[in-house]
Amino acid sequence: MSDKIIFIVNPISGKVKKKNIKQLIENSFSDKNDYKIVYTKFPGEATQLVKKLYNKGYKKFVAVGGDGTVNEVASGIVDTDAILGIIPLGSGNGLARHLKVPLKPQKAIDLIKTGSYKRIDYGKINDQKFFCTTGVGFDAHVGHLFAEMDGRGFSNYIKATVSEFRKYQPKRYEITMNGTTIMRDAFLITFANASQYGNNAHIAPHADIQDGKLEVAIMRSFPLITAPGVGARLFFKNIDKSAYIETYQCESIVVKRKSSDVIHFDGEPGEMGEILNVKVVKEGLNVFAN
Repeated sequence: MSDKIIFIVNPISGKVKKKNIKQLIENSFSDKNDYKIVYTKFPGEATQLVKKLYNKGYKKFVAVGGDGTVNEVASGIVDTDAILGIIPLGSGNGLARHLKVPLKPQKAIDLIKTGSYKRIDYGKINDQKFFCTTGVGFDAHVGHLFAEMDGRGFSNYIKATVSEFRKYQPKRYEITMNGTTIMRDAFLITFANASQYGNNAHIAPHADIQDGKLEVAIMRSFPLITAPGVGARLFFKNIDKSAYIETYQCESIVVKRKSSDVIHFDGEPGEMGEILNVKVVKEGLNVFAN
């Protein structure tokens, strides 16, 4: 086993420039043999990199980037004794915020160097792993548009959200969980392992990343005039009190929709078929955390 820390850097994630990260990491270690910095070149590469390095005996991997980078690195080491670290440099940083990982890179590195970690749950939607949230509906639709925009960042996400709100129509879903099947015309459905999307927007305020459960938030359509109030509830951590949302807790859930459509997972866009199998994997990942 090697104690060397492998820093996996996504050079294009989020809005934060990465040019100073190499120097910051180098200055944080007195011995160059204590760390290695690897830069990814294309989406999905991080997962394959960490799998290969784990098989060579490395056990400490740090995702330097946003939730998409975290997802890739973590997906390569779930259900092992390896440990994930996070230097949150993305536009949302949902998992880092939930775990209270410092948003300042130097403090995040200092946390990793303490060696303190804990075991957390992760989720799966069909074959795709997620660590914060996954879901269908309006937010997945906006996520696809956001991914195609020239600039990332929270302001661009808000622009995409506002422009699409009037046009989006709720969709019909058959939802089976806890031995019961319900039908809903939903604006969105979110399956939450952690409490937030990112940027402290808490879609599932009571989600516990160590309880072996998913929080399910089903939101119906709401009038445009109420949108500011609904949005504010996300940041005040009381969206579950809204008249437009119902929440459940489960270990697994099956969602059927009329056809293949978009999804989102940890802020990344994707597409899947009409049947979605979502489940939690209890204590499947080690993470450096306070």
